[in-house]
Amino acid sequence: MIVNLRKTNLKPKHMLTLDKIYHARYVLKDVIRRTDLIQAPNINPDAMVFLKPENLQLTGSFKVRGSYYKISQLSEEDKKKGVIACSAGNHAQGVALAATKNGIKSTICLPDGAPISKIEATKNYGAEICLVEGVYDDAYQKALQLRDEHGYTFIHPFDDEDVIAGQGTIGLELLDQLKDMDAVIVPIGGGGLISGVAFAIKSLNPKIKVYGVQSSGAPSMFNSIKNKKIERLPGVATIADGIAVKEPGQNTFAICSKYVDEVVTVTDDEVSSAILSLIEKQKLIAEGAGAVAVAAAMFNKVPIKGKKVVCVVSGGNIDVTILDRVIKRGLLTAGRSYALTIELLDKPGQLLKISQIIAELGGNVISVHHERANASMDINGCFLRVNMETRNFAQVDEINKALLKAGFRILENNKL
Repeated sequence: MIVNLRKTNLKPKHMLTLDKIYHARYVLKDVIRRTDLIQAPNINPDAMVFLKPENLQLTGSFKVRGSYYKISQLSEEDKKKGVIACSAGNHAQGVALAATKNGIKSTICLPDGAPISKIEATKNYGAEICLVEGVYDDAYQKALQLRDEHGYTFIHPFDDEDVIAGQGTIGLELLDQLKDMDAVIVPIGGGGLISGVAFAIKSLNPKIKVYGVQSSGAPSMFNSIKNKKIERLPGVATIADGIAVKEPGQNTFAICSKYVDEVVTVTDDEVSSAILSLIEKQKLIAEGAGAVAVAAAMFNKVPIKGKKVVCVVSGGNIDVTILDRVIKRGLLTAGRSYALTIELLDKPGQLLKISQIIAELGGNVISVHHERANASMDINGCFLRVNMETRNFAQVDEINKALLKAGFRILENNKL
């Protein structure tokens, strides 16, 4: 799915300037890491792909850039009151770290479905945690309530000029690191990251394409841009919890409408494949939100053939229990895990023959389940379910054809 944004006539109502982004870079120079570009030739063989590994950033995400810069600009009076924020996890850690470094009390509202690793990391950075039933937007409402009750300063995760300016420092770094880049692909949740990056890059080199990526299970910016008005999703469902946002911000919507060229969506299966590829080929751990840009490049969601393109890997804070499931999902999507159920006669040598066919074609059997016939089958019949490791779907097809040629009947032909 693609939405072309350059055809809209919406004008952003914001006060974001290049000077503010340059000032953010100055403030952050001794605080954040200037993450290096990593060339990743295996992501898409038709393009020259580079990765901007913000998953290696302090707190494991780009979010510390915006949150730290925002907190650095608070008045002394505001600092004394303390700050409050809401987040799916990464912004929470950025705010907690920034507040602790500046001697400020921080309270963070997180959705109760946030990964345990992110919750514990936020605590370890010194914040008080308030878990809220629901998703990010529910945590947002709770944070506003506590702000009003206690007088805290609210640190918005994306719809704030200072936060956007902090994220925009990534755009300045990219221009320094790859002066001849043709395009950059950026994840979108609420839109703070892409707003900063797009504003910085388009202001200095409007020829560079800026593509945004959302999860197909949380396409809030995609839908809003498509319909030329901010729209709220009734719900979100995606493994990319860091970008599971029901509604984009007013500032980010306006900036994206003007400065972003296209927005595309990727599925959870595609994201899982991207996470797996980053692990195997680049030795990098990315969370779902951090891998959507890579997924867009891998599955040709944006026109990058023959181009120099940067994928922003925005974060790496993935729960290990989720990582296990995501890896399995990625293997399925890539044709690396496969299962089939075969009906055969219950006589000696059948399993051996099937195993030989699979082995000769390079498949690796990892488990076998044998079940005697039911009432609808021949009295000598049985089921055999075989789970195997395979290289790709081409090998899967080869194995299926060989089994059929040998006279076996495949009842179910599916992935694990």
